[in-house]
Amino acid sequence: MEEGTKSKKTVFVGGIGDDVDESAIYENFATFGEIIEVQLPSAATNPNQQTEAKHRGFAFVTYGSSADAQDAIDNMDLNELKGKVIKVNLARPMKTLVQPGGNRAVWESEEWLKQHIKPLAKSGGVQARTGKSETQEGEDDAENDQEMEE
Repeated sequence: MEEGTKSKKTVFVGGIGDDVDESAIYENFATFGEIIEVQLPSAATNPNQQTEAKHRGFAFVTYGSSADAQDAIDNMDLNELKGKVIKVNLARPMKTLVQPGGNRAVWESEEWLKQHIKPLAKSGGVQARTGKSETQEGEDDAENDQEMEE
């Protein structure tokens, strides 16, 4: 299945309560057509330490046809599901690709450092900020030493 056609068959269900699980979503949305998949993203930041099966408050429902998905949007948007008003619309693909490292700073990557960082001597370093080169600093130090001896 192409990615473009899948996104038109998948609906986003937002604002669901903590007591809602995949079976409740399936039961409420199956009346609009054949459901291929129900995804309820987990709220656990570390899957190894998941103590409770809490979700993030939204779900994705993938239908067999885009017409079924549109029927679900038309009928379920701003309706109540187990006491909470839900928002249902067409799911949009993520804007950025998830990188294998997760949410890490770019400068933590060795490749980025090799491309963008210059050695201190080439970047100007402290001398660039003070406006003096090492030879000028050495001459100034020698002059100061002579003045102190006098």
